[in-house]
Amino acid sequence: MEQYKYTNKLINETSPYLLHHSHNPVEWYPWGDEAFQKAKDEDKPILLSIGYSACHWCHVMEKESFENEEIAALMNRYFVSIKVDREEMPDIDEVYQYAVQILGRGGGWPLTVFLTPEGKPFFGGTYFPPEERYGQQAFPNVLAAVAEAYRERKGVLESTIEDLKGVLNRLSEKKPAVNGFNLVDAESAVSRLLRDYDPSHGGFGSAPKFPGALQLSLLLRYYKRSRDSMSLEAVEKTLRSMAEGGIYDQLGGGFHRYSVDERWLIPHFEKMLYDNAVISMVYLEVFKITKNPFYRRIAEETLNYLLRDMLHPDGGFYTSEDADSEGSEGKFYVWSKKEFTSVSGSDSDIVMRYFGVTDEGNLEGENILHVDRGLKALSHEFDKPDDDIRDIIARGKERLFAKRGERERPFKDTKIITSWNGLAISAFIEAYRATGKDLYLDIARRSLGFIEYNLPQVEGRLLHVWKDGIAKINGNLDDYAFLVSALIDMFEVTFDDKYLRQAEKMTDTMIYIFHDKDRGGFFNAVAEPERLFYRLKTGADQSIPSGNGIAAMNLLKLSSYRDNSEYKVMAEEVIRLYYNEAKEAPFNYASILSAALLCLGGATEITIVGNKENENAKILLRKIRETYIPDMVIYLADETSEEKEVMPQFSKGKSQKNGKVTVYVCKDFTCSEPLTESGEIERQL
Repeated sequence: MEQYKYTNKLINETSPYLLHHSHNPVEWYPWGDEAFQKAKDEDKPILLSIGYSACHWCHVMEKESFENEEIAALMNRYFVSIKVDREEMPDIDEVYQYAVQILGRGGGWPLTVFLTPEGKPFFGGTYFPPEERYGQQAFPNVLAAVAEAYRERKGVLESTIEDLKGVLNRLSEKKPAVNGFNLVDAESAVSRLLRDYDPSHGGFGSAPKFPGALQLSLLLRYYKRSRDSMSLEAVEKTLRSMAEGGIYDQLGGGFHRYSVDERWLIPHFEKMLYDNAVISMVYLEVFKITKNPFYRRIAEETLNYLLRDMLHPDGGFYTSEDADSEGSEGKFYVWSKKEFTSVSGSDSDIVMRYFGVTDEGNLEGENILHVDRGLKALSHEFDKPDDDIRDIIARGKERLFAKRGERERPFKDTKIITSWNGLAISAFIEAYRATGKDLYLDIARRSLGFIEYNLPQVEGRLLHVWKDGIAKINGNLDDYAFLVSALIDMFEVTFDDKYLRQAEKMTDTMIYIFHDKDRGGFFNAVAEPERLFYRLKTGADQSIPSGNGIAAMNLLKLSSYRDNSEYKVMAEEVIRLYYNEAKEAPFNYASILSAALLCLGGATEITIVGNKENENAKILLRKIRETYIPDMVIYLADETSEEKEVMPQFSKGKSQKNGKVTVYVCKDFTCSEPLTESGEIERQL
């Protein structure tokens, strides 16, 4: 058994990130009463450090400072130090991120915040080096200065705290759009996304470049309504460029967090569950529109990565994989030319050209694999048929993947987070819709069962995170919103009423816990969470969709399914609250604008009358599912079933035509004639 010189209070936690710090010489505490009471009893400020297991610079700061006995001694002498896993406690992370940004110190991870014993922030930053470098203050100097300020200038600090609260109040007290919102303005806002589009490489803006899956999905919604070809072209260019770049794992599938360059070549190598869920959704949506198998392949490879490497044996998906292995970022993924050619086989020259492998490499002498030559170009260059080139590359990839599997893998965070799993479940359901593969539906159903069993609703309330048999931490808005969305998706492909009932019940619980009765919208966290400095309410998307945006989408869909006008009123309230900001900054409010388009344009209501086991019904359902209909609500009125109480209003009174399975498509308060043939239905969709 390994012997450690130091062990701190984190040793009893379940978070892999916290456990990783449990043998630091820093006397770390988890977030909780014990730490705050100690700070109060000893009149010490709190040093709050927030990070996560896949965060490269979090590891750097740990190695440089938290494992340094001299720096640790300063922290222990002057502060009560609290370590938080931001994935376990996103509400705590978010409020203190805002505080540090308001203080003009930037944001990101690792986050370093100094608090009063009451949890009020007065100074902070992100990464601090152990000595002055690149214009950054040395961490020991920061510690000494903050400790002195707390002792000698508490009045000034209190003034800073009050100023912070004032700014946060102004941020939270949004003024709803006075004149409501309209379709012309919403569509105009969406089109403005293209102002930041990079026509050379795809994506938005310059380096560092993030995939922007939420924004791409919004552009597809806009394309569906407007048929603006530029929107679809921008999405396709981005998706193809990403899939051919180093941000995509060319051997194992799945996307890295972001690219440090504008060409998608050099990634930050961590892999996150939520990224791969929402990105795969966009590829599937474009596949539905274009029928181009390229997009389906990338989506399936991404989802297969999740199945292979990120799935708990009982269902439920793990959180992330680290960027580092063997003490170096990206080492698991990069190749020297020598190793590459020795592994890739007799046709290594072709495989090498395909992946752009060179002697000098593209990252400190190593090669990040990317698609440098297309099949057509290689076919011409090597005078071989396309199919032969394709087979050579496939064999080379298989050998390279097998060899890579012998390397030390990056660390995997095996927490299971409710909200992120909701996103993954929806992605697998969309894959089932797009491909018809029962495997994807089975995985979605099993993962949903895992969440329902292991993260139970305590008194009707969700828990946020599970690890090693322990579920804990009250669910936040994202947990409820994303899981409800997954339940609605599951209902729409199974027509099992239990999922719709669960979605409705969970939505009502969400409203009870998070709804701001005074100003509208939903708070991010539960009321009066333990020691939380401020209760935030935000509508902007972050690395994951906005909880308020997804909640609004859910409410609109449920209002159609359950004939509940109060749900629609509440959704409209959310949209109005953030509409002014969304018009001005559409990139940051893609989820809110998606909800606005659904609200203003109305849902496409589809009713199928007939037995779902009927072969013709299956054909018609397949046609509907493989069509891109982002605003669809759908119900199967099975005439063999006695259960009718959940039938939505838009399906009532509809019957079969000539004894055949019959489809009705309703849009803009107008319904089609009864449709019985696939071609007729396609024209209506």
